Amino acid sequence: MAHRIPFNKPYVSGKELEYVSRAIAAGEIAADGRFTKGCARFLEERFGIAKVLMMPSCTAGLEMAALLCDLAPGDEVIMPSYTFVSTANAFVRAGARPVFVDIRPDTLNMDESLVEAAFSERTKAIVPVHYAGVACEMDPLLGLAKKRGVLVVEDAAQGVHAYYRDRALGSIGDLGAYSFHDTKNYVSGEGGTLNINNRALLERAEIIRDKGTNRQKFFRGEIDKYTWVDVGSSFLPAELACAFLQAQLEQLDPILERRRAIHERYADRLAPLEKSGVLRGPRVPAHCRQNYHMFYILLHSEQAREGLASHLRQKGIQAVSHYVPLHLSPMGRKWGYEDGSLPITEDLSARLLRLPMWFGLSNQEQDEVCDAIIEFAGG
Repeated sequence: MAHRIPFNKPYVSGKELEYVSRAIAAGEIAADGRFTKGCARFLEERFGIAKVLMMPSCTAGLEMAALLCDLAPGDEVIMPSYTFVSTANAFVRAGARPVFVDIRPDTLNMDESLVEAAFSERTKAIVPVHYAGVACEMDPLLGLAKKRGVLVVEDAAQGVHAYYRDRALGSIGDLGAYSFHDTKNYVSGEGGTLNINNRALLERAEIIRDKGTNRQKFFRGEIDKYTWVDVGSSFLPAELACAFLQAQLEQLDPILERRRAIHERYADRLAPLEKSGVLRGPRVPAHCRQNYHMFYILLHSEQAREGLASHLRQKGIQAVSHYVPLHLSPMGRKWGYEDGSLPITEDLSARLLRLPMWFGLSNQEQDEVCDAIIEFAGG
């Protein structure tokens, strides 16, 4: 269904076609050409990441991270239920069981105070998900991981150019993953990364990424031929996607500033409704810097959420709910979860509505969205 004001429109900064054409002209359309390497180097230098491996998707990055966790059947990985399916799937495919933890009512991130109680002797990793580009409380999670001897894998799909205590999300845990899907702030259609912050994992990561071979050593002249040495797959992105992404990354700060303006305009226009208790907007702790990935509102009930979404649709405006909690999915129920298992997750997910949020959203379009919300609220 077409909408006059859609939920999302991917932004094209201006040099994408030029860079894609350059890659084609150079005969570099597969992986690890100048644009793949350039994007990785940019992210490493800008965000203080030891090594960035460009991926065909964030899902692929998480799947590689799961392999690096060296999981065995029956091992457990702690994560929130309020996340995209890839967060859990990556570790389930590697043989692990997801252990879901409830979220905080302010940021909608995994509640760090509940994580230690979720540990067992089979726990191998903690997977914080930085919802809406707002950081999880990483220091307590890192301390717990060190105490228990497990890895921390940041799902920073929504967290590019967002920070926790001045540290870039995706640069803090042992491993991290970014997304450049066309719903994100910076896009390549499909695309992502695996960020290696624990250097002890780097050599094996390089091997797994290249079909389980030591081919990268061959390319560097360290060996005279390469061979199969470990499990792996083709976790390599197309050079054309990275050429597109390079143009986006060159506009890292202007894109952030435009999204900030849109986010703040929503907050200002809807402040009277928040003050009167009709709805609630996002919360960002003082020690976190968000990247303005989304603007959501929480209504009083699921019925109110669905009523507002319908009201907006009638006016040609697309606003969407977000994740169905994974613990209540058919797969989640296989592990014994049921209604009421994670009450905060279940409550907030039923009341959340995401508003249109994209670079080219005009002030007039934003005002139409806000006026429709105010009208629905009886204002």
